[in-house]
Amino acid sequence: MPAPYPVLPPHDHGLLDVGDGNRVHWEVSGNPAGRPAVVVHGGPGTGSSPRNRKLFDPDRYRLVLFDQRGCGRSTPHVADPTTSLEHNTTAHLVADMEKLREHLGVERWLLFGGSWGSTLILAYAQAFPERVSGIVLAGVTTTRRSETAWLYGGVGRFFPEAYARFRAGVPQDERDDLVAAYARRASSTDLAVRDQAVADWCAWEDAVLSLEPAKPAAAPYTGRPEAGRISLVRIASHYFAHGAWLAEGELLRGAGKLSGIPGVLLQGRHDLGSPPHTAWELARAWPDANLHIFDDSGHMGGTGMGRTLQQTLDRLGRAPL
Repeated sequence: MPAPYPVLPPHDHGLLDVGDGNRVHWEVSGNPAGRPAVVVHGGPGTGSSPRNRKLFDPDRYRLVLFDQRGCGRSTPHVADPTTSLEHNTTAHLVADMEKLREHLGVERWLLFGGSWGSTLILAYAQAFPERVSGIVLAGVTTTRRSETAWLYGGVGRFFPEAYARFRAGVPQDERDDLVAAYARRASSTDLAVRDQAVADWCAWEDAVLSLEPAKPAAAPYTGRPEAGRISLVRIASHYFAHGAWLAEGELLRGAGKLSGIPGVLLQGRHDLGSPPHTAWELARAWPDANLHIFDDSGHMGGTGMGRTLQQTLDRLGRAPL
């Protein structure tokens, strides 16, 4: 696998006022005259990571990182229990991305992201296809309610002990809809209730990743800083409880809007959180997408996926603007 690129500091950054009292943190690194690309982080609610810069050749890319509403360095942060989630929906995030593109003077950009990031990328690209030069997705999700039901229900048959603990985290009369119950508890004004919900949710997420072929860092969810754990659980449970405000299957049915946009879909065969079927369905609905499934990879990636991702980004970076 090619050596990663240096994680250079950004040469520009700021907070963009996107309305509703929210300001979205952004930063730009690499070549100011290079190919514009934006990393769309997962979660939702994790915030961006400077580690993503090592994937992009700084001589060829003008790379944008940003934190979605309520997390990372965006303000206000939802770790503050008084921060409302009323104006934090998929439509708001799509509009924020377009405002950021306009603010930075980008004509068209390459979109890269995984997990929840793939959902937001697909929603943005279907709303603004003329602003997208290409798409690279890893660990494909479309946040259908059926996908959420698998992640917080069906996959529990692989981890019965951990799933029993996850269910026990909410009162018995609320267990018919665990995600909605956790969303309520994660936004409780009783901080003891909120913190326990955050701990229980993160423990479950760690359990789902525990069989990854490429072993993740110990407790990848539980081990996050406190504010990051809270933002992840508050925002993710809020989105998943509402089906991301998307009609079931909307992003798959709308894949025809991506016609002419080249896409690369990278999927781990052993991804229990985002099983390969969704990536396969998307590739069938989007003729310009190439699907790669890796037998050595899970949700957190693996050697084969990492190598192909690096090769893909290098190839796109060398293409004429």
